[in-house]
Amino acid sequence: MDDLGWLAAGDYTIAREILERGVALIYLIAFVSAANQFPALLGERGLLPAPRFLQTAYARRQPTLFRWRYSDRMLLAVAWTGAFLSLLIVAGVVQLAPTWVFLPVFLVVWFLYLSIVNVGQTFYGFGWESLLCEAGFTVAMLGALDTAPPVTIVFLLRWLVFRLEFGAGMIKMRGDRSWRDLTALYYHHETQPMPNPLSRTAHLLPKWWHRVEVLGNHFAQLVVPWLLFAPQPVASIAAAVVILTQLWLVATGNFAWLNVITIVLAFSAVDDAAFRFVFGGGGVGGIGADTVPGWYAVVVLVASILLVGLSWQPLRNLFAHRQLMNASFNRWHLVNAYGAFGTVTQERYEVIVDGTDDDPHDPDARWQEYAFKGKPGDVKRLPRQFAPYHLRLDWLMWFLALGSRDTEWFEMFLLRLLEADRPTLRLLRVDPFGGRPPRAVRARMFLYRFTTRAEKRASGARWMRVEIADLVPPVSLRG
Repeated sequence: MDDLGWLAAGDYTIAREILERGVALIYLIAFVSAANQFPALLGERGLLPAPRFLQTAYARRQPTLFRWRYSDRMLLAVAWTGAFLSLLIVAGVVQLAPTWVFLPVFLVVWFLYLSIVNVGQTFYGFGWESLLCEAGFTVAMLGALDTAPPVTIVFLLRWLVFRLEFGAGMIKMRGDRSWRDLTALYYHHETQPMPNPLSRTAHLLPKWWHRVEVLGNHFAQLVVPWLLFAPQPVASIAAAVVILTQLWLVATGNFAWLNVITIVLAFSAVDDAAFRFVFGGGGVGGIGADTVPGWYAVVVLVASILLVGLSWQPLRNLFAHRQLMNASFNRWHLVNAYGAFGTVTQERYEVIVDGTDDDPHDPDARWQEYAFKGKPGDVKRLPRQFAPYHLRLDWLMWFLALGSRDTEWFEMFLLRLLEADRPTLRLLRVDPFGGRPPRAVRARMFLYRFTTRAEKRASGARWMRVEIADLVPPVSLRG
């Protein structure tokens, strides 16, 4: 195996630390999110119960620990085990062990989360779930400190970033005309799924700036990804552009861990020399071994061949006329197709759910709103920053307002509110009935927009809203 020296990418040791710890940190957040939300959303009495889903032929073909049996207790055991192992990797403890220990531990983390994703149904139907699965499997192959980072894995991680960024760029160019005429950002900060504290400020910036934003997005997603494969220092500069554009998205929106994991993965193109340049070279050097052990070279090459082989369909998809967005081509969520916001909505609709203790048919009945943690409701409340934590119920409420046909979960959600189901109520910010079941609940559709600066000074409101229609008329469990 002495002739495999080319496999050692000894000048990417700092990047490896960032990649392994960064991806593990996102796994930690994802597992905690699952422990907090999965039982209420998908558990034994969830809105879309996993046990019922697992009775389908499709579910029984998925790789998951829950394939033959699900229980909320088992889900919590899986989530907290995954969180603990992820924390050990974040702390750098597992990296101190031999690679033959590190690799299985990281792959266990990957498979535990894959097990959750594959029974998560609509609530886990987001592109960044597949992205985290693919990133976890690939980053695991970087190895512990007793091996140099394998160069094939470094480039496969760049290929992942390329698909993520270029795929998003192509879906935009093929999608909404507003991306081509540079007007998409006239609307996006206001209509994105979950605004954050700076979204209104970003929306109120001048239109010329929004056009610059779109141009910058096209450059970062259609041109820069190709430069990730260029010689250094060009690749490091390209990675810096990706990181800076993603930081702007972090500052102006709540996109779960999509932006954060993109930033972490972009470091696969940053070599140790770039870190020495930025930090003046003082104490910045290689971390760990500078060779790849023979046995591990075999493992890495087999994994690399597998990932390259699985790349054919995603590669074709990038240039296909009918490009798929956020698609997995295998049950293991490896080498997926990515893309986001090919269409930008120009108006923001919100579903407001409220309940009453009075006769719901009485015109004078007092209705009180249920407040969600992330999605807009109270027009005076400043939107909060939750990303990289993922509020799954709030995100599906955005899709519901867009006219999603997948409403089974929402019908069950209203039933759980009528029952004052505690796990469901814990997903909300405010239960106006203090844990008591209301007499009736309803859902109404509103049109929201950010207030202008003058309107904000006059009213103190950050949003203006107008009721559009009843979505669900008052429903009750009582006769």
